[in-house]
Amino acid sequence: MRQTRSLPQRLWPVLCTALLILTCGLPQLASAQQWQAVQGNVLVIELPAADKHLQVRAFGKSWPWKQIDGQHIRSWIGVDLKAKPGNHKLLVRGDAGEQLHQVQVIAGDFRISRIKVEKKMAEFDAATLKRIRADQAAIKGTYAMQVEGNPDISIAAEPTEGIVSTPFGAQRYVNGEPRSPHSGLDIAAPEGTPIITPLAGRVLLAESMYLNGNTVVVGHGNGLVMVYSHMNTLKVKKGDWLEAGARIGEVGMTGRATGPHLHWGVRFNQARINPASLLTAQGNAASNSTQ
Repeated sequence: MRQTRSLPQRLWPVLCTALLILTCGLPQLASAQQWQAVQGNVLVIELPAADKHLQVRAFGKSWPWKQIDGQHIRSWIGVDLKAKPGNHKLLVRGDAGEQLHQVQVIAGDFRISRIKVEKKMAEFDAATLKRIRADQAAIKGTYAMQVEGNPDISIAAEPTEGIVSTPFGAQRYVNGEPRSPHSGLDIAAPEGTPIITPLAGRVLLAESMYLNGNTVVVGHGNGLVMVYSHMNTLKVKKGDWLEAGARIGEVGMTGRATGPHLHWGVRFNQARINPASLLTAQGNAASNSTQ
């Protein structure tokens, strides 16, 4: 019979030490979790992770994060207005390995919004249509502009005081004709009501536009961009740096508007986001997480 040789007794401590080092070096993965988010909302997640070099990816994009206690991170993820309902992968990659989780997107319950305006604000000749498309391209161009900012994107208050007249995601009908879903929040308020920026940021655009009226776009970093339209006058200019709480203008009814209001739009890493979800984007991770 073939005999097997036992390991010399003096080598056992060396082997045990090597195994211990190898085991400690293996990736320490958090158990898989699932979060739920409605179309158009900002999702906040919290996970155990101590790496300094992390990447949080979902919906084909990377999202900002910050360490909150040395052992956990908090990350903000934008779920686009038209994100497909169902389960989506969420990957956290770092020096210690990868964590694979899921985000369950829930279809939003969006209402219908109908407005009636002058014919010139609903049917356009070639010259007007060219201007409208140029306006839209100018706003869209700001969504990819880079601005330094804090990864924490939660805000404490809306930019103006008023009543929500058209909610986010509403299916728009203008003079009976269907238009794109409402990608912002309309806040009705008396003309002249102050408008402030909820976060510090850089003015990326300040122009008078055909449909949007007097419009200001502010970049806050990490792909977060806010659009303010139908303002009474333009109080800031492109390139200005604004501190949180800075007054950027007043409520008006310039452009296509049936009454004085602020159209407040938000893009987060290009995703169309319900501005109201930023009000609860701090510390809501626990309520959205399921094991």
